Amino acid sequence: MEQVTLSPFYIVGVSVRTSNAAGKSAIDIPELWAKFSTENIAAKLKNRLGDEVYSVYTDYEGDYTQPYTTVIGYAVENLGQIPEGMQGIAITGGPYQKHTLKGNMNEGLVYNAWLDIWKSDVSRAYTADFEVYGEKAQNREAAEVHIFIAVS
Repeated sequence: MEQVTLSPFYIVGVSVRTSNAAGKSAIDIPELWAKFSTENIAAKLKNRLGDEVYSVYTDYEGDYTQPYTTVIGYAVENLGQIPEGMQGIAITGGPYQKHTLKGNMNEGLVYNAWLDIWKSDVSRAYTADFEVYGEKAQNREAAEVHIFIAVS
């Protein structure tokens, strides 16, 4: 893990309001990924900045045990054009803790990293946390994914 400072940026994608309570997010987030995969979101975004996919956790009602919004999408130039049925969010930037994960996605690579983050004593800001899936995440058995945790 490393400490980084990010500049503000924008994400547009599909979203769901969920919670980690009673396994709700374990149903809602895979359904959101399925929606993202089948709706060709990339083709609908005229001002997309790259091919990296972002899974953002934001609008927390408290800590990670409270409801929050998940948005899966792409970085865009601005929030001027948000297609119908999608949500745009501004990531404010600032200090983040960056976790680089390497391993098998089919064996819970990302989920297990979140379990460790939830148990850690990091001073989280609960503004917007996110995962980045770039080219190295395409091979699910030898993936590399980055998780960014907003810290205070």
